[in-house]
Formats: sequence, C-alpha cells, structure tokens
Amino acid sequence: MNPADDALLAVRGLRIAFRVDRHSTVEAVKGISFDVPRHATVALVGESGSGKSVSSLAVMGLLPAESTLVDPASSIRFDGRDVLRLPAGERRALCGREIAMIFQEPMSSLNPVFTVGFQVGEVLRRHMGMSRRQARARTLALLEEVGIPDPAVKIDAYPGQLSGGQQQRVMIAMAIACEPKLLIADEPTTALDVTIQKQILALIARLQRERGMAVLFITHDLGLVGEIADHVIVMRHGEIREAGPARQVLGAPRDPYTRALLHCRPSLDSRPVRLPVIDDYLKRESGRGPDSEPVPQRTRGYGPDDDIILDVRNLRKSFWIREGLFGKREFQAVKDVSFQLPRGKTLGVVGESGSGKTTVGLTLLRLHRATGGSALFDGRDLLALPERAFHPYKRRIQIIFQNPYASLNPRFTVGQILLEPMRLHRIGADDAQRVAMALELLARVGMPAQAFHRYPHEFSGGQRQRIAIARCLTMQPEILVCDESVSALDVSVQAQVLNLLQDLQDEFALSYLFISHDLAVVKYISDRVMVMQGGAVVESADADELYRNPRHPYTRSLLSAFPRGVE
Repeated sequence: MNPADDALLAVRGLRIAFRVDRHSTVEAVKGISFDVPRHATVALVGESGSGKSVSSLAVMGLLPAESTLVDPASSIRFDGRDVLRLPAGERRALCGREIAMIFQEPMSSLNPVFTVGFQVGEVLRRHMGMSRRQARARTLALLEEVGIPDPAVKIDAYPGQLSGGQQQRVMIAMAIACEPKLLIADEPTTALDVTIQKQILALIARLQRERGMAVLFITHDLGLVGEIADHVIVMRHGEIREAGPARQVLGAPRDPYTRALLHCRPSLDSRPVRLPVIDDYLKRESGRGPDSEPVPQRTRGYGPDDDIILDVRNLRKSFWIREGLFGKREFQAVKDVSFQLPRGKTLGVVGESGSGKTTVGLTLLRLHRATGGSALFDGRDLLALPERAFHPYKRRIQIIFQNPYASLNPRFTVGQILLEPMRLHRIGADDAQRVAMALELLARVGMPAQAFHRYPHEFSGGQRQRIAIARCLTMQPEILVCDESVSALDVSVQAQVLNLLQDLQDEFALSYLFISHDLAVVKYISDRVMVMQGGAVVESADADELYRNPRHPYTRSLLSAFPRGVE
C-alpha cells in the first residue's frame, strides 16, 4: 500500500525481536511498513508465526518489555504521533481512548468474577471520567448497540452465563465504549459458528461505517477477508509478501504465497483427492516441483452394501440445571438422535454452538451418561454395557479434541503420552515393542523421531494435533470422533491434517464422526452430513445432495452464512 496523506496509522520499518536467552534472539517482524487509512478496513493476513499479531500488539504497546527488542529506527505513527516514543502514561491513555482492541478468545479477556456491566463500565469510568450511574446508562446503550438480547438483564450477568457470540459482542462494546478512531480486531471470529461469525463481521462493518472508525482486521482465513476488508496485507515469516486492494489481492493475487493460501482452503464447489499444501504449491510455482495437472476428484456417499459399524437409535441426553435453592429443571441437550456410520466412511455433524453435536460424541464415548437410546457397536449396545465390559471398547472408539494444547499432558514427553495408553491396554509385548510402535506412528503422522523425547509446549498447534492423532492411533481404533479437530488451525496446517485423516481412513478403513462448524471442511471429508439444531437432527443426507439441495430452512441459513470472499 502506498503511503497516503490520510493514513490514520502509518507503520514504517517495524522490526521486532524476542530474547530467547542471554545470548540469542529470534526476529519476529522484519522491517515491515504499511498504512491504515482513515475510515477504512485493512486486513492483515497470514499463518501462525507470520508476525501479524505481534505487529498489532506493538501498536497497542502490549508486548512484554523485558523480552522484546524493537529496532530504534522503527516508527508507528498514529494520527501524527509516534506512539513508540510517547511517555508510558500518554500511551496508555491513547490506547484506552483512541485505539482499541478485540482479542481472539473473549473468555480469556473477560474477568469471570465481575459482571458484564462492571467491566464495560470500568472502561467508561477510567477513560471518560463517568460516574457509576452515567457509566451504567452508557453501558446499557452500548450492549443494545452491539445486539446483546435483553441488555437490561445481561448487564448484570457474568461472562460464563453468556454464549461465545455474546461474549464477543461484550468485548466489542468495551472496545467501542470510548469511540476510538482505530479498532484492532485480532482473530475475533476464529472459534465462532458460521452464523455467529457472519453476525460479528456484519456488526464490525456497521460500527465502522456509522462511527467512521478505521479497522485493522487480523485473520488467517482469506475467506473472511473479502467480506469485510478494503485493503489486504499478506504476511509470512515476519515479512509482507503482498499488499493492495482486497479485490485485486483476492481476485488476481501476484505473490505465489497468496495464491497458495487461497488454494489450500477446501471449497464448497470441489473435493480433490488431496488438498494442496503451501510448500508443494510454492515448489511447483518456482519450477522445483512437478507441473500442475488436473486434480482428480473424490466421490463420496453411503452405499447400500456398506458394513454398518455403529448404529445409533433415539439417543437422548439431558442435564439438570439448578433453579433457586431447591428447584431444578431438565435441559434436553440431545433429543432422539439416530444415525448409522459405516466402516471406512465419514459422517459429518454440523450445527451452531448448543446444537448438541459435541454432546452426541461425548455421550457415545460414555464421557456423558446417556439419558436414553442405544448405540450398537458390532451388535452390542455401548450405552448399556457395564463398566468392566465396556473397557475393551475404549480402545476401539477414540476422540480427537479441538484444543491440542489442553488435551496433551504438559508434564509428559511425547513418548510418555504415546506409551501410556498402550501400557494401560496391554498393547505390545513389552516397552521395546511399544517404543518401536510409537516411533512408527510418529513417522506416520509426519513427525520426526526426535519428537519422542520432547514436550508438547515445544511444538506448534498443528504439530500438537498430529501428536494427538498419533496417541489415538496407538489404540488401533476403528472409530474416531473428531470434535472440531481442525477448526483452530491455519488453512495450510488444516490441509495437512485433513490429508492425514484421509490417508489413515484409506489405509485402515477408519470410520469418522466428524464434528465441525466449518461447512467447507465438512463437505470435503464427509460421505454423509447430519445437521443438528437445538439438540435434534433437522436434516441428514449424502454430502453432495445436502449441499446441492438443502431442504431445511436452518441448513439453508448455515450455507448462506458461509464466507465466500470477493464475489
């Protein structure tokens, strides 16, 4: 982007490094320059480690001072002032009133022990000098402006009593409370359902227009960019690879890396046998890889002769919620859900948060106790088996959770993580054989043998998810429940993990119950798709038929909310 006189934010030569130890540093941002014009939306796009979030945190002054090295020649000018050279007090006041930020995970940003009204009001009292009564009245208006239902009730609610979309709306209300000139949104929709994601994007766009703000929108999903951005900046390894108007960058990208990002994401229009990954695409573009050939498509769907491995009938799950001192009421999370899963096939389960899709998966694994129904696995009802009789089935049906950071024990090495389930289920004759099996599995999921002796925190999110898959494979399962297992990954890493899951299914005839809110991913990997709303199945059909001819209004609303980029 060319320097412009009307730039609200002008970043020049920004170079940031972090101390690793006394003698070494790692450079995260390598001399980048860009502008954010007044009243415009600029998208900063890139994978994890590209430097996009570090750049935004540098603008806000939120990088840890003790371990961050910013090149003295760098400058970040906001409305004519170089924020890097402002006194600490002035910079805090500036970032409180004129620059605001929405973070990716609202539950990590909102204090769980204070009400929503207190937290929004605190911003107004601190930066606007309002009294408590004035702040409460203004907070009510803000909650209504960002679309919180029943703001007079929700103002006294705690964050844990709100849905994920409502929590993010509260964060937006806090961010716009002081009417900032620049709003920085760092991955604000990554973990949200497609319909909530669309609502949040529309809300940010409306507020930007009505308030005349500039927006710096940070994401790894190029599909979202065309929905909201005027300009796009693509980053990789701390450098800017391409920048320009959104229509040009997304419609006719000049840089091979931008083209690779666009090609890696599954689409609703095709289903290649293998998804392209960035490194392969870049090698082909540079002439170091094989020439591009027509990509064969994979045929999906259930067949009449499929061997049914799991037959679920009228599955029900209720939770009891306390009301008052002695009262309680029943909440039906899963209502008479029935489906069949053939051997070597994938059933995709889609729906918004609260639809019951994850509860179905956890109930099948008996991590929740079913209220009713049956789940026949090779003719035996998993839900009715005594605990002792169910034990052998634990190794045959496994789960890959959404968050590999939380599902891997940080105190165990990768080797210990892989060996422990094999010892518990007596897989392998001895530890020597188990170690050999673990090393073979690491290689199978694309991890080096050296990973065996390292800890989870030493790996990226995509690598941790590969380790989680390897742990499941130690049990030699027949069914894998994939619960949002690729939703938090960059598109390039997502493509690698999806290719891995498909390879494993082709080789071992694994059956997948694939739970996700990402409609493109579900279309790519599923033979059949089941749509859930309010705990019930509202539609179920072969994947191609359901996407081509959705019958239920809810299914149509999900598909219409899918971001399609620049039209």
